Amino acid sequence: MNDSPLLEAWAIHNRINLYMLAAVPDAALASVSASQGRTVGEQFAHIHNVRLMWLKAAAPALLGDLEKIETGGVDRALLAKSLEASSAAVAELLRQAAVNGDRVKNFKPHGTAFFAYLIAHESHHRGQIALTLKQAGCPLEKKIAYGLWEWGVR
Repeated sequence: MNDSPLLEAWAIHNRINLYMLAAVPDAALASVSASQGRTVGEQFAHIHNVRLMWLKAAAPALLGDLEKIETGGVDRALLAKSLEASSAAVAELLRQAAVNGDRVKNFKPHGTAFFAYLIAHESHHRGQIALTLKQAGCPLEKKIAYGLWEWGVR
């Protein structure tokens, strides 16, 4: 999968998501921020579901047997498995974009911007997850919080 710097960065980014997920205590997956909204588990599910939305719009053949994660009853194993699978499908979409003139169907301006869009979107939700955990009295350990930025070792 890491046959280009862009794909390597995507793989690291997904490993950061999984690193964070692994650090969230089971009970905290149901935590909700002070402003309400999605639970921590639902935030991770949303990341996966948005990937599927883009795959459906840009390259439906890559969806394979990937399925949306419905709200309620979200568990760590399902989240991790789903994030791994949708990450692989997005990596293939990025690989295809690279050989198709840096184009992703239904996204403007180009595939590199699409990559940046996905990173920005998912990082936004990681921030929301960290804030929700803090508000719920279950903040990420400092080692984990700093580890989210250690792309050179993830």
